[in-house]
Amino acid sequence: MMSSSTPPVGSAGSGGARHPQAPLRRLTARARDEAHRTATPLELFFDLCFVVAVAQSGAQLVHALAEHQVGEGILNYAMVFFAIWWAWMNFTWFASAYDNDDVLYRLVTLVQMAGVLVLAAGVARAFDDHDFLLVWLGYAIMRVAMATQWLRAARTAHGAERAVALRYAVGVLLCQVGWLGLVVLPEPARLWLFWVMVVAELSVPVLAERSRSTTWHPRHIAERYGLFTIIVLGETILAATVAVQSADEEHEALGELLPVAAGGLLIVFSAWWVYFAVPIHGHLRSNRQAFLWGYGHYLIFASAAAIGAGLEVAVEQAVGAAHISTLAAAAAVTLPTALFLLSVWALHARYFKVGITEQLLLPTTALLVICCAFLGDWAVLAAGVVSALSVLTGVLLAARTDRGRTVRTRREEGVAG
Repeated sequence: MMSSSTPPVGSAGSGGARHPQAPLRRLTARARDEAHRTATPLELFFDLCFVVAVAQSGAQLVHALAEHQVGEGILNYAMVFFAIWWAWMNFTWFASAYDNDDVLYRLVTLVQMAGVLVLAAGVARAFDDHDFLLVWLGYAIMRVAMATQWLRAARTAHGAERAVALRYAVGVLLCQVGWLGLVVLPEPARLWLFWVMVVAELSVPVLAERSRSTTWHPRHIAERYGLFTIIVLGETILAATVAVQSADEEHEALGELLPVAAGGLLIVFSAWWVYFAVPIHGHLRSNRQAFLWGYGHYLIFASAAAIGAGLEVAVEQAVGAAHISTLAAAAAVTLPTALFLLSVWALHARYFKVGITEQLLLPTTALLVICCAFLGDWAVLAAGVVSALSVLTGVLLAARTDRGRTVRTRREEGVAG
């Protein structure tokens, strides 16, 4: 799934392989129909740095939920996760259209990685003290670096393409100025500022590409999102495993932990299966489809990471270390699981389902997973079993549909013959 560090680049003006260590090349648009376009080692390294920030935000969410600070914890998590996700998403789409892998491009990308690590360092202070200075600084480093990439693209572009790049650069920088309000404004005004700035940030790509689309690559974009989903799910497994290990060592309550561990594993395995059940790149044919799909992944990524946080909370509650009820601990797992299933259905699965039974499978599963929260100590295990049975049912329904198509095709061929 990973290319060498120097993928063949089919840019708008030239093609052929390029030397990976060339210090400076023209940053020109790549071809949307470029063959063998896959994720590069630099992009995978980029994702790894970002998942550090995801892990930090998840850890703080665990702390907030365990201390029964549900509303404040979820709000802080949503705000911090938006900064992480949006910076990752902007880089991903830019790289899909313009990555030329020269030294300058690599250096600017490394600066963005440094920015997310600064942001990660400020997550705890943002949750505990509502101090967003480090978060804002890390985000500013990433966004200024992103604007630099767009200005570099504009320098070599012409006409409508140049206008798109300049609109992106200006929009990114103006939004960054707006985010400064999280540092200087009083706390009551920050929540309103957050929602205003979310709308402003989401509007930048729509306005920038209103007259011309960038040459993002559908297969490459689908792969990049899939890889980040895998990394987030991996972080969820790691967080839950560490939580179970620590709880067992401190409280010697393996019997109470096994249902949570088994259910959590089934949930994560099912989440992976559901997400990758169908190839989505064929659906990404226009900016309208791609923007909706790309923006919607905020819910997929955030809920996937929140599942790990919920499993940690469930582990702490099982050993008596969390000051919340069994129902609240179960809901910390079942609600993000249901949100993940519904989001994947809305963005992926529904385009490939045949018949009402297949269409209703994931929404029904999400509802049943939520109901599992009322099963006490067995809630997480029950949610995992329900998720796994949903996957099995989906496989059987898809096989039946395929058999039906095969039979109809043979009959049509027989009639034609």
